[in-house]
Amino acid sequence: MRYVNRLRILVLIAFGMSAQAVSATTLQFHAWGGNAQVNKYLQWVADEVRNQHDITLNHVKLADTSDAVARVLAEKAAGNHSQGAVDLIWINGENFAAMQRHNLLLKNWVGKLPNFALTNPSNNPAMVTDFGLPTQGQEAPWGRAAMVFYYNQQHVTEPPQNLNQLMQFAKQHPGRFSYPLPSDYLGISFLKYALLVLNKDNTAPLYAPVTATRFDETSAPLWAFLDQLHPLMWRQGSHMVRQASQLQQLMSASEVLLAFSFTAAEIPGAVTRYDLPERTRTYAMQEGSLGNVHFVGISYNTAHPEAAKQVVNFLLSPKAQAKKQQQAVWGDETVLDVAMLSAETQRLFAVEDLHPAALPPGAIYRLLPEPHASWTDALREAWFVRYGARW
Repeated sequence: MRYVNRLRILVLIAFGMSAQAVSATTLQFHAWGGNAQVNKYLQWVADEVRNQHDITLNHVKLADTSDAVARVLAEKAAGNHSQGAVDLIWINGENFAAMQRHNLLLKNWVGKLPNFALTNPSNNPAMVTDFGLPTQGQEAPWGRAAMVFYYNQQHVTEPPQNLNQLMQFAKQHPGRFSYPLPSDYLGISFLKYALLVLNKDNTAPLYAPVTATRFDETSAPLWAFLDQLHPLMWRQGSHMVRQASQLQQLMSASEVLLAFSFTAAEIPGAVTRYDLPERTRTYAMQEGSLGNVHFVGISYNTAHPEAAKQVVNFLLSPKAQAKKQQQAVWGDETVLDVAMLSAETQRLFAVEDLHPAALPPGAIYRLLPEPHASWTDALREAWFVRYGARW
């Protein structure tokens, strides 16, 4: 046993990681907990890192990632710079921007992870850019997602293929479409998707920091669209669901006939669990799908930085990435450049037989990158000023 431990220490040193991580360590991974498949996958990760590295990984289930960001910020304000309650955090977008702005993340560690090279970052800028912001080695990519729509074939034979057809669908099926409040990640994603499509001939301002002039000019078509859409929505737009899970519940009850998700694999999973009708089908809009890479960060005040790096390195391993990509597990697309892997390892990523409700391979026509992070808060705040009094 002593020989095995010495060997593990030598391997860690070779990887640039401290031997401190060899000892038993408990880490708190603050991550969204609103999906059964995601939660089950993270439990599998916890089992793996416990067996491989003697690390206990606790999944702290979040409804809103900003809660964890606020906690780290409060610890910094209180002078807690080395015993943080948040070790790892699943972040991107405005939450990453906030943590970077307040220096709440461990710096310059991602490039030292052995498995990060497998993302081919020099030829794949999405691996080092988060909502238009350079990650600067403060967060590691671990999955990719895109907005998809889904419908019930029993009630809908030709779902809308673009934003204009979505408006026509709402007119033909009044009360049978909705979106969550923009305080929810899926709700604000719908606004960003519509904003990009409605400004498809001039998206450049959306990828630069927001200004009052840019915002007023670029958002005007969005408000005109929503002013027309809201009276046609579920409950005539007088009430909206607060979370993505509640939108799925409306689909399950056939109160709405069309919905959308940022996790394509959750649709067949929900059908299998009988949470959605058997004839539910998933598809992507022809004019493009809002898409992004999601990341894992390490808080600046974690007491266990080396152990946290080991966990992230495992998340980037072909084993963990292939497991996560399986439709029956999560269906989250890998961030690895599979072409860089050996032929034997590439077979781990082979597409299995798809569930009838699953998104077909190659169904994403075009990815619409997320706007600059500064647009998220601006959109949310303007939406509540314009419409929020109703809720």
